[in-house]
Amino acid sequence: MIGFFRHELFMKHLAGYNHVESPQRVEAILARIKKSPIASSLSFIEAEPAKIEWLERVHDPKYVKNILALEIDEPVVLDWGDTVATKVTPAAALHAAGAGVQAARLVLEGKISSAFCCVRPPGHHAERSRAMGFCIFNNIAVAAAHLVEEAGLKRVAIVDWDVHHGNGTESMFIEDDRVLYISLHQYPHYPGTGSAETIGSGKGQGYTINLPMSAGSGDREYLAAFRDRIVPALDEFRPEFILISAGFDAHEDDPLSGIVLTTSAFRTMTELLKASAEKHCKGRIVSMLEGGYDLSALAESVEGHVTVLAI
Repeated sequence: MIGFFRHELFMKHLAGYNHVESPQRVEAILARIKKSPIASSLSFIEAEPAKIEWLERVHDPKYVKNILALEIDEPVVLDWGDTVATKVTPAAALHAAGAGVQAARLVLEGKISSAFCCVRPPGHHAERSRAMGFCIFNNIAVAAAHLVEEAGLKRVAIVDWDVHHGNGTESMFIEDDRVLYISLHQYPHYPGTGSAETIGSGKGQGYTINLPMSAGSGDREYLAAFRDRIVPALDEFRPEFILISAGFDAHEDDPLSGIVLTTSAFRTMTELLKASAEKHCKGRIVSMLEGGYDLSALAESVEGHVTVLAI
């Protein structure tokens, strides 16, 4: 059974505020999934809030405290202008970060086989002490840190196919040889990080793999990168768990992307990662929603992604 993690707070964050990272993203996904033949194979699970200590493994305690202490009557800009908080944002961010840990624990316990976390706000741009790029807490990093620090795993892989480089996730594990971070992303593009020369440092040298893709790249280039670089890297690393930063903004219809992936590419990328997970870690995958801003393309791509996880 595949876990599908959701919460009503994910549809209230930024409600009534004109922003591309809108509640309609989750609403579109849920509407599509509920009508999909795959719905009967899913276990719909309400996301639980993260514990403070989970957040503080990757974020500065002062930053965590300040976010959770926000009292918001009117929308507040948290960074350079694109990350906005409304009244329910602290609670939504807490549940988004909690969903990944909750999903990972249920997978490890064998209660679900894998999971998709339909969360907002997204997370991979959030840095240790800073909100950024629509992200408040780094959801995928919180889950990875739980797996290595509390669950005791020695090898966790994060594959990030969002069109934007996950600068926050990379920085949190740049010196950690327990976490392999692999990112495909348009380059140059926001946030300006993610060059191929960045490969980690200290003990983590060689455990960061950046695969920058030129604008105009599509299925052929992405699938070649998966088959020639990502799958072999996973074979060498032999992960005990695979986490996916599943942004769908590299879709050809997405307004924030210069990459032109088709919906079927997301299915194929999922198939390749699922095969790696079955080979190395008993199929253990937790996927977390990042970007994706064309509502129809997003919903269709998520349906394909989840369908592959479930079959």
